Amino acid sequence: MATTQRPFRFGVQVRTATDAAAWADLARRAEALGIDVLTMPDHFDDQLAPIPALQAAADATTTLRVGALVHDNDYKHPVVLAKELATIDVLSGGRLEIGLGAGWMESDYRQSGIAYDRPGVRVDRFIEGLTVIKGVMADGPFSFAGEHYTITEYDGTPTPVQRPHPPVLIGGGGPRVLRFAAREADIVGINATLTSGAIDASTFASMSAEAVDDKVAIVREAGAHRLDAIEMNIRTFLVNVTDDADAALAEVAAFTGEDVAMVANSPFALIGPPSKLIEDLQQRRERWGFSYIIIGADDLESMAPVVAALRGT
Repeated sequence: MATTQRPFRFGVQVRTATDAAAWADLARRAEALGIDVLTMPDHFDDQLAPIPALQAAADATTTLRVGALVHDNDYKHPVVLAKELATIDVLSGGRLEIGLGAGWMESDYRQSGIAYDRPGVRVDRFIEGLTVIKGVMADGPFSFAGEHYTITEYDGTPTPVQRPHPPVLIGGGGPRVLRFAAREADIVGINATLTSGAIDASTFASMSAEAVDDKVAIVREAGAHRLDAIEMNIRTFLVNVTDDADAALAEVAAFTGEDVAMVANSPFALIGPPSKLIEDLQQRRERWGFSYIIIGADDLESMAPVVAALRGT
């Protein structure tokens, strides 16, 4: 992927906890197990709101980085989001990562009454939104006149610790967003295809190794001039650390409606004993460049031996 292979780092995607003490304990446990980044989704279903929850996680820890995977650009004006994100970066001592996306979950829009525009419009707005966030975090007054946002001589404060801005993560499943991410993001996340607005059969079909080959090829082409500046990321959704890999693969294949070979070769899946998963991740870094791996909260303990073996290598 790049001329220099990046060391592994690991994130955990978390959603909620029963109270503040449980949330802080979760963040501290992740940090103790070698997790580098605590991430959260940004939806209107059963989860904590990411901005206050990420700040609480940062407050409870000392080295753990925090960030959304990802903020939906449509849910907040980018000037408002930029101010909140800069505040977290200041109060955490520079431990924020900015995850931003165009939005995809149709039920969020329908239930909230936010307009669910066609994908092209949402992507246009997201591209402008990132321009605004970067602009207001830069030094001096910022002005911008776009189709969706107009900013006039706004000097954003507070100034984030990380300059010129905290690292930006953009995840994409389609060519346009992947090309934009390759040009503009510090971290490029390879996603499944979510154009249907929900997780369905089309989502799983886009998780094959061959589909990921195509997505990564888009990033390599569009970002050819800056590949060493890009960290490649993937959120592994299908994780089962087990000695009985065959049975687990069959179970996941039945759940997704895909065949066993597809699941076994998908970089979105981590299925088998720790020794196999260590080899799988090393091979996937070689093939696709994935060095930043995000797991789910339920997989923290079981994946700990893998994280311990690979983190920083």
